[in-house]
Amino acid sequence: MGTGLGSATSRAATVAAGTPAAGDFLTAVGPELAGELTARGVARSFPRGHALFHEGQVADRVLILRKGRVKTLTTTAGGREVVLEFRGPGEVVGEQAALDGGLRSATVCAVEPVEALSVDASAFRAFVIANPPASLALLVLLSRKLRAAEAKRTELSAFTTIERVAARLLELAERYGEDDAGSIRIDLPLSQEELAGATGSSIESVARALQTMRSLKCLATRRREIRILDVEALEALRRAAG
Repeated sequence: MGTGLGSATSRAATVAAGTPAAGDFLTAVGPELAGELTARGVARSFPRGHALFHEGQVADRVLILRKGRVKTLTTTAGGREVVLEFRGPGEVVGEQAALDGGLRSATVCAVEPVEALSVDASAFRAFVIANPPASLALLVLLSRKLRAAEAKRTELSAFTTIERVAARLLELAERYGEDDAGSIRIDLPLSQEELAGATGSSIESVARALQTMRSLKCLATRRREIRILDVEALEALRRAAG
């Protein structure tokens, strides 16, 4: 079975070289507007496990991540955590509720220490309205998030657990993958519980899926660490849904 690591290692090298992520809002608006927005905000720090926002809160501010990653989640009526997405440096958090004036639709929690720029919601709206390039950049980012959400809804309805886990790991490798001695290490402290929440699966089902992937030599795992050994094999598992 081939390793299929070429494209993934290239992506990891690109990220390591400092190429901005697709969701990097400050890079998208350019240095001049980024400086203007930064001047409107204040620096904030959050420890791992801290909630930056809570579901149902009034949207009083927007955060732009400068360092560290967060998870966006909601909780079902039965108390189960559903992870909607992960966001990292450069990405905007809390922008939708700030723009439409609604309440927070999800909780945002730091999965590692986070440094962020906090901008008052009204100041962020004024900045976006006054600067068409910022409006367009935000529209593109929101469109990408909508497409990703639609794809994940399709996964939940049509994919098996192992197919959903394979799809999510490939997505995370694309975003956070780092070359690690011929394998791809997902640079995100991800627990089985979080992976279960991100795939709409039970912890037991995710544990079985990971065990199968280990037995197929697709990946290797340790506590809060996943290394992909065979990208092609994971892609084959993801494509199994047709």
